Amino acid sequence: MTYTSTLIGYPYIGEDREWKKALELFWRNELSEEDFEERLKKIRLARIDKQLQLGIEMVTVGDFTYYDRMLDTALMFGLVPKRFNWQGGKVDLHTYYSVARGNKTAVASEMTKWFNTNYHYIVPEYEGQTLQLTENKVLADFLETKEAFGIIAKPTLIGPYTFCKLTKGYNKLTQVEYLLALLPLYTQVLKELVDAGATWIQLEEPSLVTTLDPAEIKLVQEIYDQLAVAVPGAKIMLQTYFEALCAYETLITLPVQGFGLDFVHGYKGNMESLRQFGFPQDKVLAIGVVNGRDIWRSNLAEVNATIQAIEQLSHAEELWIQPSSNLQHVPITTSLENELDPVLKQALAFADEKIVEITGLTKFRRDKDGSLQHNFSESMKAIEALKNHPIRQNKLIHQAVQTVTKQDFERHSNFTKRQTIQQQALGLPLFPTTTIGSFPQSDEVKRNRNAWRKKQLSNEAYETFLEDETKRWISIQEELDIDVLVHGEFERTDMVEYFGEKLTGFAFTEKAWVVSYGSRCVKPPIIYGDVAWASPITVKESAYAQSLTKRFVKGMLTGPVTILNWSFVRDDLSRKDVAYQIALALRKEVEALENAGISIIQVDEPALREGLPLRKEEWGAYLEWAVNSFKLATSSVKDETQIHTHMCYCEFNDFIEPISALDADVISIETSRSHGELITSLQVQPYKKGIGLGVYDIHSPRVPSEDEMLAIMKDSLQVLDRYQFWVNPDCGLKTRKEDETVAALANMVAATKTLRQAVQQSTSS
Repeated sequence: MTYTSTLIGYPYIGEDREWKKALELFWRNELSEEDFEERLKKIRLARIDKQLQLGIEMVTVGDFTYYDRMLDTALMFGLVPKRFNWQGGKVDLHTYYSVARGNKTAVASEMTKWFNTNYHYIVPEYEGQTLQLTENKVLADFLETKEAFGIIAKPTLIGPYTFCKLTKGYNKLTQVEYLLALLPLYTQVLKELVDAGATWIQLEEPSLVTTLDPAEIKLVQEIYDQLAVAVPGAKIMLQTYFEALCAYETLITLPVQGFGLDFVHGYKGNMESLRQFGFPQDKVLAIGVVNGRDIWRSNLAEVNATIQAIEQLSHAEELWIQPSSNLQHVPITTSLENELDPVLKQALAFADEKIVEITGLTKFRRDKDGSLQHNFSESMKAIEALKNHPIRQNKLIHQAVQTVTKQDFERHSNFTKRQTIQQQALGLPLFPTTTIGSFPQSDEVKRNRNAWRKKQLSNEAYETFLEDETKRWISIQEELDIDVLVHGEFERTDMVEYFGEKLTGFAFTEKAWVVSYGSRCVKPPIIYGDVAWASPITVKESAYAQSLTKRFVKGMLTGPVTILNWSFVRDDLSRKDVAYQIALALRKEVEALENAGISIIQVDEPALREGLPLRKEEWGAYLEWAVNSFKLATSSVKDETQIHTHMCYCEFNDFIEPISALDADVISIETSRSHGELITSLQVQPYKKGIGLGVYDIHSPRVPSEDEMLAIMKDSLQVLDRYQFWVNPDCGLKTRKEDETVAALANMVAATKTLRQAVQQSTSS
């Protein structure tokens, strides 16, 4: 038995977010293209050096990106949407970032979640264009690493089946045409890598862990049969992650030289497959045994036992020991965290610490004479100390969760009755206009917040600043003639972090950043103890904003499932129990807002869908407790109180029942990049409650015209009743500039008024 330590991928953000900073300087024209390229090269090589220093034996390249790896792959193959007027050849940075972010004349490509993670990828668009290899970016990274370090790295790229599966624009008839154009390009990339000396090439195929029908399985076989014939010299490691391999007994026979399997999230399924079907003796088995998606230290004794069991069941002659997935989903290192509870910090493992676990396990498994001392007991002690931490011993919270009843999930009246009551109580016009919640976090907002956090600004001075900013934006909204206002959320950094700071059971880091999309980075809170409501969180700001205007101001909360899914969550309780703890805490906040006179309360759940299991047959259990968590947080209010929620990047057609089951009075959905698809879905599956379909994309700096938004609104009315339809942007406006925001909202309101007038004239005639 031989062992090799390796990674599927490593974070590209940099310990101090050097990557993010370089991108944003370049976008602001404060960094030349030459200097930008040099900075990214420095970051890229530093990542390789770090892995080598930590003892990784087979380094991975091709996992670095200038924005998103799906975007990289699409543009590498010439999948540039026609609206960007690309003329062929190597894709320049202007075109690259235009596809990702949009420009003054073209809407950005759609963005959606990468399987069940909080990372967002750019969706490739196939429009029948002639595909071509514009640049072999993976080869460039391979050669750069070879020259800089004198090593033969393992190149990685998104596999052809997953890339095809996640592309939009083709149908059943044109899929074959698309694949026939795509496979020769994969062949060319692989040939060039082999010719350059690559001994192993990793093809990432996470789509193979989803539910596959017989036709899809056959398609996968045909793809890999063709690649094996076309590039016989390529040694392919077919890498899966996030779940167990589907149709194992069939797919494990694919003509590849190695298989990467997830023995964390796919432990049960992959172990059972090994028991039933064994493992081909002519293949290398890469085993994901350290969790690549959470931040908890591994119980090394248990992981070692898992490796032993895999060896016995597989009889593999060569094992690669690695994390369960790309480490981009976790922060880089715990060494930068100086303020955490020591008991908690000892129980943490970020990317670098996970590498130490991987290399330590590899050395231990390789130790034939037993001379190597292991630190299994050290990891066990750290885990046990956290388990016994007083913050996890709140019996009242545990009892409250266990005594939740069915009535706690139900509103007093059904939606139809509530709708009539709310229309009378609120008196809103046809097509009410609103925003999702946040307004631009200007440099001034950030400076004042940072000064306050560093105690360079007094509490009184900071509160005065926040009140002034809120007052200013209430005035701006009134001038724009928006119907339902928001206070702007200037006191908030992150929509989850802000609430976690006010609840018990949470911890926060200093440098533990991960990428959410593009250059947008977040520091997920750590839920390591029992969660409870301590005092009002948002009431003061909401009530103050409401005192400034006669229009309704929405209370703005983040929902329990989003707080759960966008945090690193303790692993000693079920996710359902943790979600119910959060929901019970938020229930008290909702009631406090209502008691303060807030008549419209928005409880956002943008992450509801991303918690779905990857196998559809397993959706039911998750959706039951996820939906109930939202209802537990929101159902105690009066009928007159209107509950809103918001969702991002939702594939609406297969999710309408759970959305309706939330029983929110109004839902807003981020749809501008895929509006036509949503209209089609609503024609098939009508939605009966209040709904706002985002009429413009807030992730792009472009300001859409009044006519553009009016066209989207008119399309929406083909499938929605006029009394259902709300008008709003796609998402919060935190990341936009003030001039962009005001201009876009002015056009949105103008388009709404034009629509109202047209509908009223049509009705009167």
